[in-house]
Amino acid sequence: MTNPEMAKQAAEKDGFIAALDQSGGSTPKALKLYGIEEDAYSNDEEMFGLIHEMRARIIKSPAFTGDKVMGAILFERTMDGEIDGTPTAEYLWNERRVVPFLKVDKGLAEPTDGVKLMKPMPDLDALCARAVSKGVFGTKMRSVIDAANPAGIAANVAQQFEVGRQILSHGLMPIIEPEVTITIEDKAEAEDILLEEITKQLDTLPEGQQIMLKLSLPSKANQYKSLVDHPKVMRVVALSGGYSRDEANAKLAENTGMIASFSRATTEGLSAQQSDEEFNATLAATIDSIYEASKAG
Repeated sequence: MTNPEMAKQAAEKDGFIAALDQSGGSTPKALKLYGIEEDAYSNDEEMFGLIHEMRARIIKSPAFTGDKVMGAILFERTMDGEIDGTPTAEYLWNERRVVPFLKVDKGLAEPTDGVKLMKPMPDLDALCARAVSKGVFGTKMRSVIDAANPAGIAANVAQQFEVGRQILSHGLMPIIEPEVTITIEDKAEAEDILLEEITKQLDTLPEGQQIMLKLSLPSKANQYKSLVDHPKVMRVVALSGGYSRDEANAKLAENTGMIASFSRATTEGLSAQQSDEEFNATLAATIDSIYEASKAG
């Protein structure tokens, strides 16, 4: 791994990973929740400028430090941007002591066999090389499971690990994220199949190699405990998947050794209209609540 200090923090530190990686499709929604309507910008450049300002405001907030925020997942344009003249990933680690990760997937393919695989990523090697040069520690990529379909789940996990190996070859830590949709009828069944497939794939990794996992909060408490304890897994983090922050925190606290990686739950309650004092107080309270739930687990 590139940076042993970052690796130690990613593996051991109490805290959670803030997901600041809404991409093109979800940016208008994220801005709207933040109190910026669509008529406030007239093109993509302006829209991405506004979301970068929001993310910079979060990152510079006094509570947003490695004390409680173990890492942060960035969107590609955020990585390419700067905060106070310093490249974002560098600023995160040097100024805030937060480990930088990069979202690398290009969105989801059409549904097959009850799952949505990741779209092809022909530029992944170039993107990984750029991430390494900018001081990024790891990556994140998401695919989706919408049914307890054994063939679909096996294909989903196989794809994640195949791309994960490509990412590992660049010296980056892949966060593998096969998200189980929280509203499906057969969620618990899907999670049993998922656990089995991930375990199978872990056995194919060479000794001494590790990945991270980002999984939906499970229906059964401690469903993924064997993954938390697995020598080839650096960390298992949970996604909120649409649960409110309070619900997500309560579920997370039932899962020993899992920490949070929440996006919407991290920015809930923040708005562009707040004074810095209000904004910082709201964010600090959020960070405290997610941190406590991560620690309780």
